[in-house]
Amino acid sequence: MLSLTLSGRIESPLRYSPFRQAGSVARDQAAEVPVQERDRGAATDETLIAWAAAGDRLAFDHLCTRQLPLLYGAALRVTGRPAEAEEVAQEAMLRAWRDAARFDPRKAKLSTWLYRIAVNLAIDRARRPGEYRGGVPLEEAWLQADPSPDPEAALAARQDRAAVAAALRELPPRQRAALALAYDRGLSGAEAAAALDVTQRALEGLLRRGRLFLLARLRRGKE
Repeated sequence: MLSLTLSGRIESPLRYSPFRQAGSVARDQAAEVPVQERDRGAATDETLIAWAAAGDRLAFDHLCTRQLPLLYGAALRVTGRPAEAEEVAQEAMLRAWRDAARFDPRKAKLSTWLYRIAVNLAIDRARRPGEYRGGVPLEEAWLQADPSPDPEAALAARQDRAAVAAALRELPPRQRAALALAYDRGLSGAEAAAALDVTQRALEGLLRRGRLFLLARLRRGKE
């Protein structure tokens, strides 16, 4: 699993001034807290990214601890390859460190901004030649198995999960990403659309096509 600490891997000083763009009041207030008085464990993600933009690597390490597993999970749903999902999550956080000063909390939640970076990277990876393996596929969010089923029920549940995994392998990466963000990651429609950089109407289209595709494949498999 991921255990990334970026302190030793990031160039210093930062290439971007923390306030080179029109900063928000929240960012300015966060940066006013003296370094030695910062409670990074209790700070919000938006405060941590503001401190990171000002060069606080410990704040960014705390942010990585919170966000890397979430980004890894989303990337895994899209790529289906654990190694690539880990690379995507790490690259997304490195880009977040590099561009921390560009994040504007007035325009988006930090999690949405990070998902957009990670999902775009994951979609690019998924479009490369190679088999989608469905490492931890979406069927966990779609099919809730009985925790102690009888043998026949357990076999049926495994067959259902295998069928969904097979259908997911044929699903276009953007539709996989839309399903993962909306159903697996639990983002709202507006947040998922923002993460994919599409309108909510376009997101609904991706979700509808993805659901119809999966249902058609599942029905065909039962015939």
